Amino acid sequence: MKKVILFLFLSSVTTNLFSQEKEVDFNKEQFLKEISENACKCIDSIDTFDKTKEITAENISQCIDKQVVAYQMGLKIADLNIKKIEEEAKTANSKKEINININSNPNSKEYKEYYYELERYLTDNCNALKTKINSNDKVGAKSLSTNDLALEYYNKGIAASKEENFEEAISNYKKAVTVDPEFAFAYDNMGICYRRLNKYEEAIKAYEKSLKIDPNGSMPLQNIAVAYIYKKEYKKAVKAYEKLGELQPDNPEVFFGIGSVYTQYINDIEKGLDNMCKAYIMYIAIKSPYRTDAEKYIQVLYSEFKKQDKLEMFNAILEKHKIKTN
Repeated sequence: MKKVILFLFLSSVTTNLFSQEKEVDFNKEQFLKEISENACKCIDSIDTFDKTKEITAENISQCIDKQVVAYQMGLKIADLNIKKIEEEAKTANSKKEINININSNPNSKEYKEYYYELERYLTDNCNALKTKINSNDKVGAKSLSTNDLALEYYNKGIAASKEENFEEAISNYKKAVTVDPEFAFAYDNMGICYRRLNKYEEAIKAYEKSLKIDPNGSMPLQNIAVAYIYKKEYKKAVKAYEKLGELQPDNPEVFFGIGSVYTQYINDIEKGLDNMCKAYIMYIAIKSPYRTDAEKYIQVLYSEFKKQDKLEMFNAILEKHKIKTN
């Protein structure tokens, strides 16, 4: 187990956590917020264009990793009874040396506890994380257009979308595909805008046109499933996720999507848990922060299994996926 040994000499401690004159109350929530803001700024700087979700997730993980040691250090310093040690140091009229073990091994249980705490906070509070992990900018052969006029309309659509002027965005995306009928990203973004306007049938048509151009497009396959959920056509949503799974069997979004549909809408908690466990394991493997969302679903399902007196089944499913619980 790799550890960093931090040596503090109390006669020169001047951190913002403590004063040499007296103990200062340590606000863990505030400290977690400050550390997480640093990670969030790093995440916001990630370029997702033409990157797979796996690469983006790895980049996000690296941003969190950079803050784990600092978070450990702050909390461990806070746990020390600084005032008592300072008094002992004054009595001895000498500097008092303190050793603090900072675990820097990413595979260790201790490191993961700090990492996951930061990750959970960021998942709930860092908008950049949600934006980056939801990006679908991986470029296929027909994703973008080589026509300058089509790209001009497309970029106008992007700008209007950012301002949440979805009608104007749709108008520009339509102009883009009129110039270049095989501009897949224009149809993808058109579908998103229709969905934001609650026009789910139109959204589905846009995604279907994109899939005719590029049958392997993960973005329209994922989003068409979401549109079906909004239309309360849950079996069609499951089929859309399963189609995505045929193309991308290692994509955790497939199993997360299926698991959430079975859990929330079809009321099949056994299939819901089985699929959510698959997603959870895959998210961990690619270091995706969506691990925390799968974790929350599993916790909700635990309560449901308990309510139905089926905890034995719950434990059996987790054991099948080699997931340990307390």
